[in-house]
Amino acid sequence: MNVVPDASARPDDGDAFRSALRLTRRRIDLPVVFAGQVRDGVLRLSQFIGTRTAGMHGLDVFSGTGIGGRALATRRPAAVADYRSADSITHDYDAVVTAEGIRAITAVPVVVSGSVRGVLYGASRGSTPLGDRATDTMVDASRRLAGEIAVRDEVDRRLRLLNVAEADRGFAGDRVATEEIREVHAELRAIAGSVEDDALRDRILTASRRLAGLGAGQTRPAVPSPLSPREIDVLAQVALGCGNAEAAGRLSLRPESVKAHLRNAMRKLGVHNRFEAVVAARRRGLLP
Repeated sequence: MNVVPDASARPDDGDAFRSALRLTRRRIDLPVVFAGQVRDGVLRLSQFIGTRTAGMHGLDVFSGTGIGGRALATRRPAAVADYRSADSITHDYDAVVTAEGIRAITAVPVVVSGSVRGVLYGASRGSTPLGDRATDTMVDASRRLAGEIAVRDEVDRRLRLLNVAEADRGFAGDRVATEEIREVHAELRAIAGSVEDDALRDRILTASRRLAGLGAGQTRPAVPSPLSPREIDVLAQVALGCGNAEAAGRLSLRPESVKAHLRNAMRKLGVHNRFEAVVAARRRGLLP
């Protein structure tokens, strides 16, 4: 039986958080940046750049406590110029913060679909506030990270739905399931084109190639593709009945680019129209 790629193969989100910290540090000169992810309503600090001690490593921060807990509770950025004397936050974590020598801190929540999935921190060991530029840079990094996590969530959701569909009814000979596979395949390829993280993009494309082998009773492996990834992307949209303008919108391309990719695909496949191109791509196992 064909098996849809397992959603449990999701890359570690901690790597994405660390990439966000590196991006923040490249853009602004902050001596300390760190972050944590939220699990069951609790923020656990797990990613650090520039710290001198291990006191905050693995620290659990609860909603409403400290500056991170404030960002977690309000879903808004929070900042203090001097952590130890700030009266806008609780002081549950003064010991580890003082040991690190941190004073000015900004905490920015990573909000995905209304839920806080983590918090990014920027800090200095001086008492001068970090300023609007630092906050704006961290907010931008948080938004980028939230977008990446949202993509990962959607990929996982789609793969879980396909696994459930397979368990419930099986793919072979089921026209409805085959059409669902084709729609998800096209959407995964469209998502992959907008992803900056190389590991996540590779995972999405691997899933799309696995899906291309499902449906319509296909059992033989795909032959080496003569088409470029973008040409397959365009054919995947055409296979759903999309015109050039709609395919362009879904793939964030210009209609002229879609036409060019389609012409190239038809030439490489030795066919004369878009419908023959889809059929030929399916025969090669490039499309479901």
